[in-house]
Amino acid sequence: MDQDVVLTARGITMTFPGVKALSNVDFTLRKGEIHALMGENGAGKSTLIKCLTGINDYEAGEMHIAGIEGPVKNHSTRDAQNVGISTVYQEVNLCPNLSVAENLFIGREPMTKFGTIDRKSYNKRSQKIMDDLGISVDVTQNLENYSLAIQQMVAIARAVDMDCKVLILDEPTSSLDEEEVEKLFKVMRMLKEKGVGIIFVTHFLEQVYAVCDKITVLRNGNFVGEFTVEELPRVKLVAAMMGKDLDDLAEIKGESVDYSKSEMEISAKGLAHVGTVKPFDLDIHKGEVIGVGGLLGSGRSELARSIYGADRANTGTLKVKDKEVKISQPIDAMNLGMGMLPDDRKAEGIIGDLTVRENIILALQAKNGMFKRLPKAKQDEIADRYIDLLSIKTASKETLIKQLSGGNQQKCILARWLATNPDFLILDEPTRGIDVGTKTEIQKLILKLAGEGKTVMFISSEIAEMVRTCNRMVIMRDGEKVNELDGDLTEERVMKAIAGGEE
Repeated sequence: MDQDVVLTARGITMTFPGVKALSNVDFTLRKGEIHALMGENGAGKSTLIKCLTGINDYEAGEMHIAGIEGPVKNHSTRDAQNVGISTVYQEVNLCPNLSVAENLFIGREPMTKFGTIDRKSYNKRSQKIMDDLGISVDVTQNLENYSLAIQQMVAIARAVDMDCKVLILDEPTSSLDEEEVEKLFKVMRMLKEKGVGIIFVTHFLEQVYAVCDKITVLRNGNFVGEFTVEELPRVKLVAAMMGKDLDDLAEIKGESVDYSKSEMEISAKGLAHVGTVKPFDLDIHKGEVIGVGGLLGSGRSELARSIYGADRANTGTLKVKDKEVKISQPIDAMNLGMGMLPDDRKAEGIIGDLTVRENIILALQAKNGMFKRLPKAKQDEIADRYIDLLSIKTASKETLIKQLSGGNQQKCILARWLATNPDFLILDEPTRGIDVGTKTEIQKLILKLAGEGKTVMFISSEIAEMVRTCNRMVIMRDGEKVNELDGDLTEERVMKAIAGGEE
């Protein structure tokens, strides 16, 4: 084993019922290297990580770790930690009700000679760990008092203090704003200097080129190749991930259409939810795609939730198709022809222990009422139709949804709402954490729905896809609607509006 290599995996093969998730996959990580693991949803990235970290018991292949004789096979995450592999996931697996220091040392607390936890010692050590990483926090404060970005830094700091040789960052930036991402990159570069090998999983191409040294591409469970960042420009990376040249995304959107003379779908006047979104006026016309833009925490999701009744509006009026309505809860909105795909698919979207079929028909069943159960044949027909329409990769419609990749889970939630045939569909971050090809499919589907007369509200952190997809945009800042943009939408114009609340 090359002395610079910290981890090698050779011929890793993993099969789930009906699906070959990995087929003879190779991966090599060197000391002090930031290595992107790239591929579309279902390519095998998560499966490979689970094989490396002891969650999956792969059936063929072997793994070697620097400093350990012979092949290593982890059977648990503890085994992985014992050989120097630590993972930080998109959803931070720490205890928000404990202090930063308690989280750093949970399960390995320093003890006094009297057999009690030496809090003074671990508070002091914790502060030094965070200071050394350039992270400004008070380690005696509860973790929940800090942003998601800081919580991820704490998870990374814990991994580093446990002497990890390999740090796996699985979609760590999907919920962070630009400033927070840069802080994370600063920490990653610092760890790189210390010789830690970092496996970085992300769907943001620009981040790969900002921070990574190498790229390994997987496709359909197969190893496509390992490349240096310099030898794989973005277009070639996308082609490698998809196995074909990507359509020019800029050409997705058709000609600009003026919807102001179309019939009114939604009209909000002075609508607000105390503590989250200030009173706003908003008219949305039939057949348009209206975007809601702004930084994280600007009130984008809260505006949508107040219309849909997920957060009950405290003031103002709402009209649907020119008729004033009261929406107290989401079922009221559903009965008025609305659907909402939430931004947090794990907490508010999928039900992991139900099948793909059951997840897809859930909203339609709720709309029909618990006493009007959809016949099984009808459920099968709906599930089959949307699995085919959205190209959902699943062994069967009876597969548990938690066994699907993140992007395919997202497609199932989208299918759930399409099955209700909504007139007004709110899509909150529908492309977060999914691959370039699936993003393109979803953007094209949004425009197809609008072409069929559906009205879509589209919320996204990616300005480029909003510009490609939306006819008009609402800009939010600090819980307040500060602008509306129509006409020729450009990234520069939108960014200026977000930055200053004006064009």
